[in-house]
Amino acid sequence: MFQELNADLAEAVAGVRRSLVHVHNGRRGAGAGTIWHAGGLIVTNAHVVGHGAVTVELPDGRTLSAKVLSQDSDRDLAALQVEASELPTIPLGDSRALHAGQWVMAIGHPWGVKGGATAGIVIGIGAAWPETPANGRDWVVASLHMRPGHSGGALVDVRGCLVGINTMINGPDVGVAIPTHVVIDFLKSTL
Repeated sequence: MFQELNADLAEAVAGVRRSLVHVHNGRRGAGAGTIWHAGGLIVTNAHVVGHGAVTVELPDGRTLSAKVLSQDSDRDLAALQVEASELPTIPLGDSRALHAGQWVMAIGHPWGVKGGATAGIVIGIGAAWPETPANGRDWVVASLHMRPGHSGGALVDVRGCLVGINTMINGPDVGVAIPTHVVIDFLKSTL
């Protein structure tokens, strides 16, 4: 049973890594981004993008200039566009269906390690978490080891479906992500 679970999780992480980019903001800052659409639409955090020129390194090694289509610091989300096509995407999951105790994995570029993965369980979802910004937004809070560089990367369920965009660390064992339904609302309202 555990060998099968182990193989399934490794396969899910491998799939996500194909859809994860490295975002550079022209200064010292860098983070991850998640390919949202095969035509070059990428979602990341507003704090990863900053205010400088943005470049994106694709999983195949190409580095492309990115245009910032939209940026919302309150939701800590940004939408980028690169000139590329047929990029691999991550299947969307239902962030509203998450429950405390379910396994999730955060994939990003912690400390510059490309495609670094960490796993843990959902602590809870919703707007009322004491360690998250009090702005009335929904969050996915999970017990896992996120590090600088996970920001903008993918939070996925055990099937490898995107349930959130990693955004912040709240202590050594608590990571916070923006649920996919919030990302969808952001994209619909700003693009």
